[in-house]
Amino acid sequence: MYFQDEARFGLMTHLGSMINAKGVTPIVNFKQEFKNTYLYGSYSPIDGYSIVCEMSSVTSKAFEIYLRELSNHRPNQYKIVIIDNARFHTTKNIQIPKNIKLINIPPYTPELNACEQIWKYIKDCFKNRSFDGSIKFYGIKQIIFLI
Repeated sequence: MYFQDEARFGLMTHLGSMINAKGVTPIVNFKQEFKNTYLYGSYSPIDGYSIVCEMSSVTSKAFEIYLRELSNHRPNQYKIVIIDNARFHTTKNIQIPKNIKLINIPPYTPELNACEQIWKYIKDCFKNRSFDGSIKFYGIKQIIFLI
């Protein structure tokens, strides 16, 4: 069983709260650059296995490519994948691999998708941080795994 979701990561600095001495104003480098990428991820609460793919968009075609990648990992395993009700998930035009069964959670219930908490944790690690131009942006997946 896997929980699946996708998240957008960009170069724009997201400000968040931080612990400081009383009366001290924190200084945070701020960058407003609108480059972004999307990570599709599936996480298993049973054995902790995960797979993350970086995509340039959130479309039904990108979701289909992701499902193929998920299917190729542990190909002998039948995967039950819990997904949200994003429009590109519910299109009838995508080919679902034979070893994957998609189950939708009820509408407007992100708390039922454990993957949402994983993305929140990862994004919290990026708050109050900015990355200069020397870091290749589309290597965000590698940066995340260093956190």
